[in-house]
Amino acid sequence: MTDGAVPLSGDVDAYIEDLAAYVTAAPSSFHAAAEGARRLIEHGFTALDERDDWSGRGPGRYLVIRDGALVAWVVPSTAGPSTGFRVIGAHTDSPGFMLKPHPDVGVLGWQQAAVEIYGGPLLNSWLDRELCVAGRVTTRRGSEHLIATGPVARIPQLAIHLDRSANDGLALDRQTGVQPIWGAGDPGGLMDRVLRGSGVDPDHVVGWDLVVADTQPPRRFGGAEEFLASGRLDNLSSVHAGLRAIIAAPGDGSTIPVLAAFDHEELGSQSRSGASGPLLADVLERITAGLGGDAVTFRRALAASICLSADAGHLVHPNQPGRHDPVNRPRPGGGPLLKLNANQRYATDAVGTAVWARACAAAGVPYQEFVSHNGVPCGSTIGPLTATRLGIRTIDVGLGLLSMHSARELCHVDDAAALGAAVAAFLVLPD
Repeated sequence: MTDGAVPLSGDVDAYIEDLAAYVTAAPSSFHAAAEGARRLIEHGFTALDERDDWSGRGPGRYLVIRDGALVAWVVPSTAGPSTGFRVIGAHTDSPGFMLKPHPDVGVLGWQQAAVEIYGGPLLNSWLDRELCVAGRVTTRRGSEHLIATGPVARIPQLAIHLDRSANDGLALDRQTGVQPIWGAGDPGGLMDRVLRGSGVDPDHVVGWDLVVADTQPPRRFGGAEEFLASGRLDNLSSVHAGLRAIIAAPGDGSTIPVLAAFDHEELGSQSRSGASGPLLADVLERITAGLGGDAVTFRRALAASICLSADAGHLVHPNQPGRHDPVNRPRPGGGPLLKLNANQRYATDAVGTAVWARACAAAGVPYQEFVSHNGVPCGSTIGPLTATRLGIRTIDVGLGLLSMHSARELCHVDDAAALGAAVAAFLVLPD
């Protein structure tokens, strides 16, 4: 673990304000990618189309969006065919609920939305919250439109008077217990309400990828306002850190900085825009080809590359300390996490640990090791997938949270700012 001071308070305040703005602008993975692209373009990045020829592209700053995923990179003026990549990996999606086809249902005068559970949310945390509907809709002509409503729905909890055992352990039926209400009357008209004000004719819409999201904005709190409560910190905190880092990356380094923000990590990443798909390999190979490289040169470039997989991890829960490793116990304000697992659920090894230690030292921030309790199954990230698919040495890190996969998660503001500083330092760390 490194020694060092987290960034100054003023820097933390500005960083958290910007993180909150990004989360608010990104209620779905599609919005997360689009808002990321907007920020990058504002700072001189050029958006490319995967269907176009990239061979004429010289040194510069570029990005591409594939559905809810975003990849951005900086080709320095000094880059050659075998120049390695310095990759920040993250994901844009969060656990929750998606709108089903034929979403209009209702019971006894309540209009409800038929939803399907997405990933592994803490179901109880979604009760009694005002929810929006957000994501992508498509028309018969194939056009795509981003949609985001204001507060429109709510999953109501049963009153204690009607279930005296609720506090003994509330178990929600995954089909009947999580359908939001959005109106009163006979079932019908949900898509009309969702599309209101969007300029999209409901009669022309034939498909959608729409989620529900908590509309309560991010909020600082605590005795010294040292905590941030927000939805989707897993994993927009990492996407945000990566965006700031690649925007700040110089155009004359010895490696090619890359941000890969994938979709569908919460489902296992097996999609065309997920980390198990070809997206990152496609982009990196085309970068090498544009610099005059071939298949062998590309493999040389990968051998000279490293990936920082940034995804949220767990702080020790003060009410459930027995769920955590008895020795490695990350604390709030102790810095971002270095995630390790003997069974390669995280991809960090000793060599990667040294790289992360140097990055944190260069940023002037501490870090903490995280390992799971042997009796509690360990989650995973895009790290092992990237390492397996491309053979790139990969380090798993992330922001420590309480209430991960809740509708509203919690972090220490110093840890969030420290993660941003360390990720930025990683991109420019000397070989």
